[in-house]
Amino acid sequence: MRILLVEDTRDVGEAIAVRLRGLGHAVDWEVDGEAGDALLAVQAYDLVILDVNLPGLDGFSILKRLRARRGPVPVLVLTARSEVDDRVGALDLGADDYLVKPFDFRELEARVRALLRRNSGHADNALVLGNLRLDREARSASVAGEALDLTRREWTLIEILAARPGRIFPKGELLERVFALEEESSENAVEQIVARLRRKLVAAGAQAEIRTLRGLGYQVVGPEA
Repeated sequence: MRILLVEDTRDVGEAIAVRLRGLGHAVDWEVDGEAGDALLAVQAYDLVILDVNLPGLDGFSILKRLRARRGPVPVLVLTARSEVDDRVGALDLGADDYLVKPFDFRELEARVRALLRRNSGHADNALVLGNLRLDREARSASVAGEALDLTRREWTLIEILAARPGRIFPKGELLERVFALEEESSENAVEQIVARLRRKLVAAGAQAEIRTLRGLGYQVVGPEA
């Protein structure tokens, strides 16, 4: 998934970015509030992780501007402030969740999973299409109970498609959600990932199928389709 992290504390930001990228997410990291706000005005994200105390523009102001634009993206606020008024203020401005620093990275990952899951309309961490099962917590896939070996980007792409079976995803949207800004990529890269993923699903006997709709994009369908 595509995540924007706005955090000016270098060691904290780097640790979060490394952790989330290791889980397969594409992470854009900004240390300045104005830069983060500018990205949100032009780029779609699956999740925003937003520090409160930022140079240029504070996190509350960024959140207020985002919601004023009716941006629906879920927002997780990070704050060193433990006062109840600050936490309530963040939620009232439109934050979906918050974490008080210092925090355990396992809790951060759990809250990220919960927000992404909620945003895609799922109640738990499992995505099931026929005999294909994706476990979002373990970041693992299996077909009829047998483990399916996927690369980080293959996992991210099948997770995006399987979270909304039947929906057609244009190549451009998949490109934006799989690759971060600093990564050189093209729609051809998406085609290659889809081709590899499709071969693995077919070889494993998966009942889920990735379909190409010429000129439109890709969709995944289960056996009931």
